[in-house]
Amino acid sequence: MTNINNLKKSIIYRSCHRGTKEMDLLLGKFVKKYINTFNETQLDYLAELLNIDDEIIYKWYLNKNLDSTIQTNSVTKKFKNFKV
Repeated sequence: MTNINNLKKSIIYRSCHRGTKEMDLLLGKFVKKYINTFNETQLDYLAELLNIDDEIIYKWYLNKNLDSTIQTNSVTKKFKNFKV
């Protein structure tokens, strides 16, 4: 098994087991929809996003907090426009 496949499995698991139901659904559906379209750099961006606390991501997603800990890149732009 390649490192990319291991990374994808880790990302899928982490996106669906966040700790809050809202983020499990939101990030889980986003990851399942796009994970196979992302290149290695984008997978790294996604892994970085998943390391951020749920509350920070959720407020940023809802435009309630434009936190600078969330970098603007191709993955975060796609996630910001993602609707469940």
